[in-house]
Amino acid sequence: MAMKPLAAITLTFLLSGSACSQTPQRGAGDPARPASRSDLYQCEGCEATTERSADGLGWRAALAPDGEPGERLVLSGRVLLPGGEAPASGVVLYFHQTNARGFYPAPAGATGWARRHGDLRGWLVTDAAGRYEIDTVRPAPYPGLDTPAHIHVFVKEPGRRPYYIDDVTFEGDPFLTSAYRQREEGRGGSGIVQLTRGSDGAWRGRRDVTLEW
Repeated sequence: MAMKPLAAITLTFLLSGSACSQTPQRGAGDPARPASRSDLYQCEGCEATTERSADGLGWRAALAPDGEPGERLVLSGRVLLPGGEAPASGVVLYFHQTNARGFYPAPAGATGWARRHGDLRGWLVTDAAGRYEIDTVRPAPYPGLDTPAHIHVFVKEPGRRPYYIDDVTFEGDPFLTSAYRQREEGRGGSGIVQLTRGSDGAWRGRRDVTLEW
């Protein structure tokens, strides 16, 4: 979600010093391609997308190491050009999330976005078919709040300013209410994912992304 309730924003600063990613901040437009959303580039945390160069990234990324407490989750999909048909290659996606307790655990001595987003985060770049995949654990909701469990997603297209898209949320979450669904903006398409459990015990879901104009 782009605009978080004030209580949610405040809490994320308290959870290991972490800030929710989508607090608005005025950014410049893209002169090469006008945005269909006047607030497309209003994004705190988008700077984190540039902490890793696309060079050397693969289309898969591990956000949570082996042994991280929680239920394993594999999220995959394709990134598509505006219009939703042609694949978009070479697009950097940056993800960060809470752990299985609803916190953003930061490594000791972490600074910058590593401190605010925690250590369950990662970068990848889409392949020629627009594919991506992350291996992680299921996040938990913020303790004491009614925000659904979610994964934040940011997009960095070549030659373009980064922007965020709708958080990944999960069907069946008790906090995924009709009111919450109505507040969704559809940035990058719907972020609501249906999970299924594989024979290996891991959850799997698909979230395709359509790039914004």
